[in-house]
Amino acid sequence: MQKCDLTGKGKQFGNNVSFSQRHTKKVWKPNLQNKTIEVDGKKVKLKVSTQAIRTLKKKGLLV
Repeated sequence: MQKCDLTGKGKQFGNNVSFSQRHTKKVWKPNLQNKTIEVDGKKVKLKVSTQAIRTLKKKGLLV
């Protein structure tokens, strides 16, 4: 399943539009990474989006 465990960010749907204005279905998937995060002394494996990883680093929760 393509969904971030922290933020809930998932797939987005839309259309590819060519020069001739033909519309074909397109899916944008989030960039998910497997990370081990320590919460209350316990290590937890999560699928986290790269934007969530940047936020965790900024807040000092991830090294």
